[in-house]
Amino acid sequence: MDSVLLTKRIEFSSSHRYIRPEWDEAKNRAAFGLCYNPPAHGHNYLLEVTVSGEIDRQTGMVVNLFDLKRVLLDVIEEFDHKNLNLDMPYFKDRIPTSENLALVLWTKLAPQPDIGVLQTVRLCEDEDLYAEVTAAAGLDVAAVTRRYSFTAIQDGNQGREWDCFITVRGPIDPTTGMVTDIGALDRVVQDKVVQIFDRQDLRQVFSVKQVTGGQLAERIWNSLASDITSGHLANIRLVRSRDIFFDYAG
Repeated sequence: MDSVLLTKRIEFSSSHRYIRPEWDEAKNRAAFGLCYNPPAHGHNYLLEVTVSGEIDRQTGMVVNLFDLKRVLLDVIEEFDHKNLNLDMPYFKDRIPTSENLALVLWTKLAPQPDIGVLQTVRLCEDEDLYAEVTAAAGLDVAAVTRRYSFTAIQDGNQGREWDCFITVRGPIDPTTGMVTDIGALDRVVQDKVVQIFDRQDLRQVFSVKQVTGGQLAERIWNSLASDITSGHLANIRLVRSRDIFFDYAG
């Protein structure tokens, strides 16, 4: 029987700060921006865990949801309402970025015998940013996804808001704890995407009579792919509405 994927979501709250104590104020500020601000800032994290397994013929389930929830609650209890820098030994020598925290959670969840085979750990700081570790990509890399929004006219009607989810994948930098420089990513997306398309008629930007969502996603990819400073561009997801989105991966 083929394996089936099951995803469970659970929330917890923690605070963290991005800082290298051996760096001076200017270097920390340049590398981490607002995330450097003392004493710390908090997040209501959303943890999404995907596991796989064969469907049990007697229960009809991949795993017992009660067992999965119990394991998740047991794991996140250690991190809930904690200052990750000060309270967690895992971050004594590394910055508690979302990428590093997702990797730590993976190492604690993967050995659990009651949750099937761990496939993905996705950790959302908020609606605009999440980090992800997957079995398919391997634990030597992670991915970070950032959401950006702009309003543009596609077909002559009134403008619609587009949500653009940009995913960058690569190794977690041992010094910064990040896959890519989010500040640099923000700047290049602002210059190459938002300023180009926001409040514009896409037909005029493309100099064509009709622009599809797929064409727009491909154009965004081509605009960004060579300007990612660390990691590599892995996916563009362009959301036109709650019912329609376009993925482009080069």
